[in-house]
Amino acid sequence: MKGIYVLVIAIRKNITVKIGALGAISFRKGFYAYVGSAQNNLAKRLNRHFRKDAKRIRWHIDYLLAKDAVSIVKIFSKEAGKTEECLTAQRLSEFGFPIKGFGCSDCDCQSHLLLLNDYGLLEKTCVELGFVNFHLASESLH
Repeated sequence: MKGIYVLVIAIRKNITVKIGALGAISFRKGFYAYVGSAQNNLAKRLNRHFRKDAKRIRWHIDYLLAKDAVSIVKIFSKEAGKTEECLTAQRLSEFGFPIKGFGCSDCDCQSHLLLLNDYGLLEKTCVELGFVNFHLASESLH
């Protein structure tokens, strides 16, 4: 199944990460939302994001998720085409602070990653947009 997803990511301490051609980016401790898509196999893509082993670094999100201080705490997903990925990123950007250029090298979006300032509204909007909500970890988002 192809689809789009929103990863809710916890960064447990302030870190700086070299993100490919974007260079070094400083991330504050907190919760982030990343919008992505899988045009062939959504489950396989999501499973890949959980791996911390020596996977090939392919996307901006891979650089971030490889860090020990970073973990995925929740996933929202739905069956949808790639065009909905950008629409979702734009809609969710009102609930946080976009990290300029992150995850959007193949589109005209400002960002596909944002530091959340209102998790409750993000969750409510994802559900309204038809995403399925999967809780993955016990870290508190509230």
